[in-house]
Amino acid sequence: MIAEDLFDLAPVIPVVVLDDAEAAVPLARALVEGGLPAIEVTLRTPRALEAIARIAAEVPDAVVGAGTVVRPEDAEHSAAAGARFLVSPGCTSRLQAAMVATGLPFLPGVATASEAIALLEGGLTAMKFFPAEAAGGAAYLKALGGPLPQVRFCPTGGVGPGNAADYLALKNVGCVGGSWLTPADAIRDGDWDRVRKLAAEAAALR
Repeated sequence: MIAEDLFDLAPVIPVVVLDDAEAAVPLARALVEGGLPAIEVTLRTPRALEAIARIAAEVPDAVVGAGTVVRPEDAEHSAAAGARFLVSPGCTSRLQAAMVATGLPFLPGVATASEAIALLEGGLTAMKFFPAEAAGGAAYLKALGGPLPQVRFCPTGGVGPGNAADYLALKNVGCVGGSWLTPADAIRDGDWDRVRKLAAEAAALR
């Protein structure tokens, strides 16, 4: 799998924050059953790597990835846990080298044309646009499509059911990332039917 393949899995990649690794497997199953196989588990909690490992081992239909990759060791540990892709909120040459070294597809984060061009110089054409709404939103991404038609983005940050379709309508957007699919209270209560319903609604966006 290459990074561009992530765009074809589903219109939305759920961005998941998990404090309880016990919830990882039923949550992943609900998302997959709703039509969203690509799942980004953010490395924002102490149990994130364990959650990735559990999903990788027990939910074969899920394509689990690690998000909030900000240090070279994050990339290494995520790959060891079984992540199948990596996502970073920004990118440095050192972090990029570490992600490349894992052999996994990755979406490096950019917020400006200069950052996108720097990655393009290295042969990368699939990127995360973050923080999407704060950095200029769909209008900004549409403008980038003129000078950088070869780049496709996964906008994340402030993307929700009210504006996801605006992003997905753009030629240079492959998919969007969002946390609205996995509300904290639904995870806490084990309300997997609610997660499944939200996933199905998101899967129907394309």
